[in-house]
Amino acid sequence: MKTVLFVGAGRHQRRAIARAKELGLRVAAIDRNADAPGLALADAAEVADFGDVGAATEAARRIAPDGVLTVASDRAVPVVAAIAEALGLPGIGSETARLATNKVAMRRALAAAGVPQPRFGDIGEIGFPCVVKPADSAGQRGLRLVRSDEELEEAFESALAESQSNEAIVEQFVDGLEVNCLAVAREGEVTVLTLSDRRRPGGDGFGVCLAHVFPATVEAEAAAEAERVAAAAVRAIGLRDAVVYPQLLVSADGVRLVEIAARVPAGLMDEVSRLGIGVDLVQIALLQALGEPVPDELLRPTVRQPLAIRFLTSEPGPLPVGVVRSVNGIDRAVGAPGVVAVDSYIVPGETIRAARVDGDRRGYVIALGDTGDEAVARADEAAALIDVEVE
Repeated sequence: MKTVLFVGAGRHQRRAIARAKELGLRVAAIDRNADAPGLALADAAEVADFGDVGAATEAARRIAPDGVLTVASDRAVPVVAAIAEALGLPGIGSETARLATNKVAMRRALAAAGVPQPRFGDIGEIGFPCVVKPADSAGQRGLRLVRSDEELEEAFESALAESQSNEAIVEQFVDGLEVNCLAVAREGEVTVLTLSDRRRPGGDGFGVCLAHVFPATVEAEAAAEAERVAAAAVRAIGLRDAVVYPQLLVSADGVRLVEIAARVPAGLMDEVSRLGIGVDLVQIALLQALGEPVPDELLRPTVRQPLAIRFLTSEPGPLPVGVVRSVNGIDRAVGAPGVVAVDSYIVPGETIRAARVDGDRRGYVIALGDTGDEAVARADEAAALIDVEVE
């Protein structure tokens, strides 16, 4: 029995850890939180802060896995690459991991390869409105839409506070439809699996995804260009064997690459692939972590099912702002037409805030439909059945 090590064992890794065990693997996991839910599921577990690469590598040496990976955690990608190099395991390499997680390095690599993307650089060149973000963070933490000089100082302070390297980047703000891409690189060849709408609000929380809708609503020509740009981005940062997550912006004047992640993505995007086309990204990632070939049949769609994943958020969203007194109606939402999954992270005593970062999402509803619009309507109707009382 082969052992696979998960770096990170929180809520977002739990389903992948369970899937690995279903596939007959021995599962080990490390996380700095002793109460991380994935540690309890693992066959072997160590409490280790993967922010300390040396400590994480030593924990990995004690476990002696046959493969190492992360799911959903961008900060763990360079750690996984370092562990793989130290232990002689399959991996994407530390340089590629850096290009996939440092937005300044990523932008430069994409520019060198001629991949279309928002302009980036000095604020005097970019102008307003612009986006200021940390060079090496995720989950929309430290991300700000800046409209004037008066907002710049606070935006930079916010971005630098979330950056491990104390670095920020200024990018052109481009309006348009955000499209998420799921793809797999095998020996440098890229297979695009899905394109889906990433629906988000305007204003201060503009970076937070409120809903995934599959399939994407872009026209066929724009979809083909999105697939081309996504594949070019994968090659530009040197990914050869990985599950990849390019995020794109489709505007009237073309398609641009927003950013790219070298991992099974967070935000339940793996469910878009699993439910929408019948492709299991976790199984593919496990095979690649173990250095095993990924057969064509694992990438071959077996269904085409429109779906929507609606996150439970406030302002915008169905949740109220305030300190939670009680949560009711989950069972009603589960039983609503078309609904296949509901989860709530809301607990009495916590404070629900307006949606500004991904961490403000407090659960989700997944619904199916004959069309994406029908799936969204069903997810919205189910979410409205969840009754949260606040002080």
